[in-house]
Amino acid sequence: MSTTNTAQPHGAESERLAEAHRGSAPWKAWGPYLSERQWGTVREDYSDDGNAWDYFSHDQARSRAYHWGEDGLAGISDEHQRLCLSLALWNEKDPILKERMFGLTNSEANHGEDVKEYWFYVDSTPTHSYMKLNYKYPQAEFPYNELIRENSSRGKLDFEYELMDTHIFDDDRYFDVDVEYAKAGPDDILMQVTAHNRGPDAAPLHLLPTLWFRNTWSWGREVPRPSLKAAALPGGEGVLAHHDTLGDWGFQASSDADLLFCENETNNARLFNGTNATPYVKDGINDHVVNGTDAVNPEKTGTKAAAHYSVTIPAGQSATVRVRLTHIADKNAPSETAENALGKDFDTVLGKRHQEADEFYAGVIPAQLPDDEKLVMRQALAGLLWGKQYFEYDVAHWLHEHGVNPWSPSAASSGERNATWAHMNAGDIISMPDKWEYPWFAAWDLAFHCAPLALVDIDFAKEQIELLLSARYLHPNGQIPAYEWNFSDVNPPVTAWAALWVYRREVTQGGKPDYGFLARVFPRLLTNFTWWVNRKDANNNNLFQGGFLGLDNIGIFDRSAPLPGGGTLEQADGTAWMALYCQWMLQISLELSKVDPLYDEMAAKFIEHFALIEVAVNPPDGEETLWDDEDGFFYDIIRLPDGSTVPMKVRSLVGLLPLCAATVFNPAMIKAHPELVTRIAEARTRLTDLDPELAKVPAPSANGTRLLSLVDAGRLRRILKVMLDEKEFLGDYGIRSLSRAHLDDPVNFEWGGQNYRVQYVPAESDTGMFGGNSNWRGPVWFPMNAVIIRALSQLYLHYGDGFTVECPTGSGHQMNLKEVALEIGHRLIKTFLREEDGRRPVYGGVEKFQKDPNWKDLVLFFEYFHGDNGAGIGASHQTGWTGLVALMCELEAELGAQALKPEA
Repeated sequence: MSTTNTAQPHGAESERLAEAHRGSAPWKAWGPYLSERQWGTVREDYSDDGNAWDYFSHDQARSRAYHWGEDGLAGISDEHQRLCLSLALWNEKDPILKERMFGLTNSEANHGEDVKEYWFYVDSTPTHSYMKLNYKYPQAEFPYNELIRENSSRGKLDFEYELMDTHIFDDDRYFDVDVEYAKAGPDDILMQVTAHNRGPDAAPLHLLPTLWFRNTWSWGREVPRPSLKAAALPGGEGVLAHHDTLGDWGFQASSDADLLFCENETNNARLFNGTNATPYVKDGINDHVVNGTDAVNPEKTGTKAAAHYSVTIPAGQSATVRVRLTHIADKNAPSETAENALGKDFDTVLGKRHQEADEFYAGVIPAQLPDDEKLVMRQALAGLLWGKQYFEYDVAHWLHEHGVNPWSPSAASSGERNATWAHMNAGDIISMPDKWEYPWFAAWDLAFHCAPLALVDIDFAKEQIELLLSARYLHPNGQIPAYEWNFSDVNPPVTAWAALWVYRREVTQGGKPDYGFLARVFPRLLTNFTWWVNRKDANNNNLFQGGFLGLDNIGIFDRSAPLPGGGTLEQADGTAWMALYCQWMLQISLELSKVDPLYDEMAAKFIEHFALIEVAVNPPDGEETLWDDEDGFFYDIIRLPDGSTVPMKVRSLVGLLPLCAATVFNPAMIKAHPELVTRIAEARTRLTDLDPELAKVPAPSANGTRLLSLVDAGRLRRILKVMLDEKEFLGDYGIRSLSRAHLDDPVNFEWGGQNYRVQYVPAESDTGMFGGNSNWRGPVWFPMNAVIIRALSQLYLHYGDGFTVECPTGSGHQMNLKEVALEIGHRLIKTFLREEDGRRPVYGGVEKFQKDPNWKDLVLFFEYFHGDNGAGIGASHQTGWTGLVALMCELEAELGAQALKPEA
């Protein structure tokens, strides 16, 4: 995918980004780096059986100190998550404070882990100089037990039981809680909380902006203990926070707040019938506010503190509270009075930062987009920016705590999770797929995040790419870590594409080519490429495996597990990904050859390797192949120990990936590197004796471009005929992951006396083959659609307007490939847009979201989408790769009116 950006960020926020880049002002030192779920994660799991969900539960979270991170409601922290600030709420009905988002574990819900709250990322700038989040807090008692009980009783063929289904929002009896942050400076942070009573009656609400230190001192390491204590700040009492490395900070609240203190220490008495080291433990503030107990420290000191505001809000009215967190460089220096710090100056800063956010996005979002599309694009980017999280995981130390010597040769056979990743030592700000459902990075998710992130923050996008390839992450054998549940699983190798895309994006935004960035990532990518070649081509025939490759349950079998009956699975998608990897590495080599001619030889290497894969995909007549000429489609094949093969005839994204392995090279590049075309011709000439067809070098197009592709024009037409058939892949809201033809004609496969079945499922998965909520059997997934759109854009550059296909198939309507790409992109975008009846497909039949003025323009970006009606499914809060819709909006605005430009 290639774009030309006509809009350019500008104004005060762009200057803050420049200052952060130069290192002259640490504007990114504080941000939304707090997780939304730390409980139930691998890092916090010290169980004997590896059941992370059950070992550390939501019920325990309010009372049990975390080891590796913190979570909170609408929270922020410093970049090393030493000091945290978030919001707690109480409606005088709930049994506990609302300090974090509630959801179901993998075993409690009928479709796997599932959050049961409603909140929305409304806005954020890339330096987090302004941020806004909206949370819907019911006025009745939150139905924790009802949600668990009802979902646990439902099966995989049943709908999930959602918070809305409990009728708790009937009669609008809830609070709309808007949380805003603004920075007066890099170390001067304003927090404003405004609660709107949407109900028909006055209702009480307790608001508790809460400040605490992450517990780093209880785990056997010599770490100085930080402190919070009541102190006389200018204008009134506040909280003085002291940390050995973070320094001194003042937390200013207004005079009507009651300051409450406890320790961020585990309540052993409640959880384990043990002894507490202090009477004022982690849940002390909860117990004091909710139960009226003497659980807070009367000496007003501790490591956790809250400014407690208690209000009664009349029907239709609102209440606002403010706090301010400021670094104190000199305790004796004069400072603003509380009246000014939380009054006139606060108003000025908050209003100015909001205005500057508007100015910044006016330079990011194309002006020609309709207002509703601008809203969707801005909230998509806001969600990506709110999706940053501090992620700490020292695997060697974690293994040692589990009784495994990480450096012992026997560690690998210990059975402990990630035992072969002792080198992994993370402590970084990372873009997460979803900070509740997936509060841990996933390698291919993160690569896709970087493309839309580059629209607003090139530096952060580059940092994310380099992080995955750093020595602290990349395995010594060259493997990129997949995700914390199993770093050794295999994700598609898309990091090279992300590096190339971000590099080019910087140039289109007016920056200079950052050859240094490409030169830093290239050798690491080469190491990973070599790992793929050595580890994932079991038969040494350039047909690759890879396992589930992120597509979880898309196949007949679990593709990450040994095949029943033995043999290997040669994957159409794994092979296509490696062909693309060759193309991306070739393009990076050519870019770097502009400053270092030694990369010419590397470019030749990747051309020749691509040629080997192309021959394997298109072998001489009589050889078994991934291509099924009768069906006009690619399939995985099982290669049995005796050498025979069995095709897996499932029409899925697996068979569409080979068309995506297409890259166009423009005449200027060819003129600069004529030896590359010669090398291709020579490589093919050597194959003449095997098959004369293999010796043919595709001719340049009429405009002089050259195309590297796994499929020729004939096969391309046949695949597109299937892909663009609305009875198969093309849905109203994008390309489905499985052909709809398998609804009435499911695939049944007999193997080893057992029947395996794959059927089109447009919504939630009906199988738990790979995880509780994995589902690639019908829904629309944005990242794969983006890969397809990129390929169509490239193919158009070569074939031009003269190559047309029916779109949709059977409609009689001819489109060139650019028009097809834009059509798919538009179908994806309209998932979120209000249609003529005012309804957004993403919200399906949920009337509150469709009609209520306080809900209908707050957009959620789900993990995937119903294959027939576009309703959002899976993780609901900006699963990072769905942020690609921002890119689709830009494509629609710009590429619809301009010629596409080659990637190289």
